[in-house]
Amino acid sequence: MSRILSIDYGRKRTGLAVTDPLQLIAGGLATVSTSSLFEWLQAYIAREPVERIVVGEPLQPNGQPSENLARVQQFVNRWRKAVPDIPIEYYDERFTSVLAHQAMRDAGLRRKARQDKALVDEISATIILEDYLASKRR
Repeated sequence: MSRILSIDYGRKRTGLAVTDPLQLIAGGLATVSTSSLFEWLQAYIAREPVERIVVGEPLQPNGQPSENLARVQQFVNRWRKAVPDIPIEYYDERFTSVLAHQAMRDAGLRRKARQDKALVDEISATIILEDYLASKRR
């Protein structure tokens, strides 16, 4: 089987997570500069089989689009044109940053470590992927 990769797309940094080949477990993969994300993903899929990409859909708590949605849509459209054989789909990412901070607190990370935005982005991508996998099992 192939992996499923998730993206927590940000203006400066993007968190990434991926499943194991059996698509049972989600784990953090990396945090990359958003400006190099496209090339980073192409290099990754050249060495690892990826079946699908799930990108967090940035919505406000009331369900309205956030200011980052237009940037995410541009990336998704570019991906669909350049790599049509690997589908990319949206998944609601509301509250993932809050859940990432909570997970970091629960893990006993000190305040300084919890302020590492790159780690928060990677954990957020992992939460998006875990939620996506759980929704597919239901």
